[in-house]
Amino acid sequence: MGWVESLQRAIDYMEEHLLETITMESIAKQANVSVFHFQRTFAILTDITVGEYIRRRRLTLAAQELSNTSSKIIDIALKYGYDTPEAFTKAFRRQHGLTPSQARNHHGKLKSYNRLMIQVSLKGADPMNYKIVEREGFQVVGVKREFSCVNGENLIGIPKMWNDVHTDGTNDLLFKLNNGQIKGVVGVCVEKNSNQSEPLIDYWIAAEYSGETPDGLMKLDIPASKWGVFEVHGPMPDAIQKAWKQIFSEWFPSNQYKSAGTPELEVYFDGDPWSPDYYSEIWIPLK
Repeated sequence: MGWVESLQRAIDYMEEHLLETITMESIAKQANVSVFHFQRTFAILTDITVGEYIRRRRLTLAAQELSNTSSKIIDIALKYGYDTPEAFTKAFRRQHGLTPSQARNHHGKLKSYNRLMIQVSLKGADPMNYKIVEREGFQVVGVKREFSCVNGENLIGIPKMWNDVHTDGTNDLLFKLNNGQIKGVVGVCVEKNSNQSEPLIDYWIAAEYSGETPDGLMKLDIPASKWGVFEVHGPMPDAIQKAWKQIFSEWFPSNQYKSAGTPELEVYFDGDPWSPDYYSEIWIPLK
């Protein structure tokens, strides 16, 4: 349960510092993980980014203050991190569907995004099939692109990258080159500059391969690890997104393992990824 407590500690820290300039690095520090891993876990469990949570909470509190006090709108805008009334009005309207002036005069409905409290509920009706595998280090070859994790930019860019490798034939090439134990094409997130407030990742689409790196491709070394290998059944991307959430919300809280923090793998096997019986796997390094 330690990771649940760590995540809640980070959320409490955000709440205590909502009226201050707060960095992603300082938030992740409360959970004792890197910026990338905190943002990723938070998004998996809540379906929103850390930045969006902070914006929603600030605008929720701003709406309450507009409704219940006589403070000037400009003062409330500055208090909640907006340099100009125009920027505040634009953000306020996007969340609440009305202007700050309308909220002050009680015209229309307001949206309240409440403080998050992490709870582990009793679930498990849907069984999780997994196995523990120990492997020495191995090599994958493929292509990579750099993505920012700010505002979910990686969530937009990575699906486009997959579309590109299917269109240009790279996906077929990787299947042909594959000569390792993992008989599929893998997606790999590799964290970069973990000490920076803007986390960057290299995302690889690759295949396990032993030999000289083929022309036009790059090599990535995957370190030796104990792996949790989770089965995923169903069409992409919904099935794998559901599996990630189940792993973090159900499996980790009920097991002694923790994520090792090294690159995780999504393994896509041959077949129709949109088929209801499509099979894929998630590989998580454990400690």
